[in-house]
Amino acid sequence: MSIPPGPRVIAGLWRGRRLAAPLGLETRPTNARARQAVFDILAHAPWCELRGAKVLDVFAGTGAYGLEALSRGAAEAVFFEQAQAALAALRANIAACRAESTARVVTGDVLSPPPGAPHDLVFLDPPYGKDLVPKALAALRARGWLAPGALVVAELGPDDALDVPEPLAERTHGKARVKIWRV
Repeated sequence: MSIPPGPRVIAGLWRGRRLAAPLGLETRPTNARARQAVFDILAHAPWCELRGAKVLDVFAGTGAYGLEALSRGAAEAVFFEQAQAALAALRANIAACRAESTARVVTGDVLSPPPGAPHDLVFLDPPYGKDLVPKALAALRARGWLAPGALVVAELGPDDALDVPEPLAERTHGKARVKIWRV
C-alpha cells in the first residue's frame, strides 16, 4: 500500500522528516502553522517541560503531535488511533523515525480506553464538530491515563465549544482553534 507524504517534523532530532499521511477524508491532518504555534508556546512557556515528558497523542492520525514531542526530547509517547488508514500511516511514521522504543500505539475507541499509566502532556486533535475533547478527557481520566496537573493541548474546529476555566494559552490558525490548560 502506498501512503502519500504528509506534514514535516518541525524541529529536534527528526527535523524536516516528512511524515506519511493517509489517503481520503477520514483523517484531517493537523494544520502545520497551528502545530508550530503550539510547540513555540510549549518551548518557551515556564509551565511546560517537553524534555522527559510522557505524552499522549489522542486522535493521532499521522502522529505529528506525538512525534514532534519525541523529536524535541519527550521520553515516550502513546498514540490513540482507530482509523485503519491512519494506523498504517502512523505505524510507518514511527518506524521511519525509528521511534519503536519510545512510541506505542493503542488501537480502538479512545472513549473506551484500556487502563493506562499517567501522562504529563496530552494532545487532542479530534474530528471537528463532535464534542470529543471533554468525552475523551473524561474517559482517559477514569482509566488512569492523566497525571495530576497534566497539560492538555486541544485543537478545536470553528463550531466546537469548549469552556476551559483557566486557559494557559489560546490561539486561532485558520479554522483551527487551539486551547492549552491544566487538568
